[in-house]
Amino acid sequence: MSALFGRRLRRGATTTAVAAAAIAALSASQAPGAIPSSAGGAQAAADANPPAESSATGNSPYYTELPPLTTPDKPDTSVDLPTIGTGPAEAGIPASVLAAYKQAEQALAETKPGCNLPWQLLAAIGKVESGQARGGRVDADGTTLSPILGPVLNGIGFANISDTDDGAYDGDSTHDRAVGPMQFIPSTWATWGQDANGDGRKDPNNIYDAALAAGEYLCHADRDLSLDADLRQAILSYNRSQEYLNTVLTWFEYYNKGTHEVPDGTGVLPAGTGPVDPGPSPSPTPTPPPSSKPGPKPPKPSDPGTEPSPPGSGGPEEPSTPGGGGSTPPPTGDPGTPAPKPVVKRIEKTGTGTHTAMAGSEFTERASVRAVDAAGKPVEDVLVRFEIVGDTDARFTSGKSVLTRTTGEDGTATAPAVQAGERTGEFTIRAAVDVKNVAGVEYTASVTARQADGLTTTGDKELTAEAGAEFAGQVSVKATYKGAVAPGVAATATMITSADGSAPRTDGPYFKDADGNPLRELKDLKTDADGTLQLPKIYADDTAGTFLLRIETEGGATLTVELKVTAPPAA
Repeated sequence: MSALFGRRLRRGATTTAVAAAAIAALSASQAPGAIPSSAGGAQAAADANPPAESSATGNSPYYTELPPLTTPDKPDTSVDLPTIGTGPAEAGIPASVLAAYKQAEQALAETKPGCNLPWQLLAAIGKVESGQARGGRVDADGTTLSPILGPVLNGIGFANISDTDDGAYDGDSTHDRAVGPMQFIPSTWATWGQDANGDGRKDPNNIYDAALAAGEYLCHADRDLSLDADLRQAILSYNRSQEYLNTVLTWFEYYNKGTHEVPDGTGVLPAGTGPVDPGPSPSPTPTPPPSSKPGPKPPKPSDPGTEPSPPGSGGPEEPSTPGGGGSTPPPTGDPGTPAPKPVVKRIEKTGTGTHTAMAGSEFTERASVRAVDAAGKPVEDVLVRFEIVGDTDARFTSGKSVLTRTTGEDGTATAPAVQAGERTGEFTIRAAVDVKNVAGVEYTASVTARQADGLTTTGDKELTAEAGAEFAGQVSVKATYKGAVAPGVAATATMITSADGSAPRTDGPYFKDADGNPLRELKDLKTDADGTLQLPKIYADDTAGTFLLRIETEGGATLTVELKVTAPPAA
């Protein structure tokens, strides 16, 4: 086997020629949506040998197996293609992985409609990069049960990429490794990482985050993936290899012909090696520079008397298949017909609290639903879409207005907390599942104005002025709510006639409006970020005496301040 510029062929894998033959077979079969064979710009891009860092994966190893195909039944047109499992088995995509691809397609249809990203392209890349997250070995949130890491990119048989993340993602503080089900190198993830599942983290090991990041990466540079040239350019930007392009295009065509959902953890794993679990990694055997002389071809699985090399026989091909692969003993006994997956018949609210919060604060109640079948029993692993609907700036704490959660063993899925914005009023939190004839449910939520329950003056200086003059100081107060400063609270300031009254005076101290006219009531005031409210300058008319200024805030906090006006000295 040969290792060339950060990519390699694998034991049991097809060659570039076979991959190209598969493309030809699809075109010859005139299948609907068959990918046209266009080598010009794509081949030039593949042969340009740009730095590995310019690709999403660092040109890390990938699976080169092809899907099962039906060769054209015409004289002189059949091609020798490998048989890899059975069509229906290979067409199955694990539930969480499939949901992540479709969610990414939907998100980009809204944010980048001109890209026309099909989820089948993400599925093709996910198949080639990690065998669909090792056959869907992910938890309820879509995070792989153990990290999926490519080999160390130390320049020995692969690209040489020095560490860019201090080992945060790949556990290697010397060199980078491709990470997660979509195999991003850390430096690329730093730019393109996404938080698609709304948990507040951008995790390359999470299939939802990784699928959306892959979609964003493929769509950048204003690509339109419905155009063949842009599609090929996007795939090559992910891993700059003509062999990689051919393999992804073949799986893309395969998935376009039809797929179905299978339970997580039951997807078909490729027979070749690819990204692996982390662990002690012996240094790969250095690979001699590439030459024009072709190396020995790997034996076909069907060759009689030929046994595949056992795991651990040496060379960089040796890491086990994700999830165990061929090194895992097959299950014993006849599993029989699997039990049918429960079918969701309805979703119901599980929360009964009131969804109310003050502007700028976090809601204490969370929207939660339970998925049940016809017998009322909980249904696990159901993807629930939560959406904030209405004229509001409230968002989930992740900053998103739409996200998904998967039901647990009790059939329940709970949305993250909602952060209220500054816009007051009602809105809706809607929960729905993508199941025919299953109605969604809605929670009504409301945001109230910011409040204060306490007001204090920030100074103890007496406020006095001579009749007809300006007060020496300005009134400044501090608003608090439950002991904490209360920013953004609406307030009014009124010169009142008496301590138990509220009507504005017609004489005595006053403020000035924009035209300089006396004004004895100020509205639409608001405390600043520190909860402080400083009133404009106050002026005295010719009336001497003691006067009252009342300050009131939203929430009922009040404060009365005395203003003293003395008569001017005798002439």
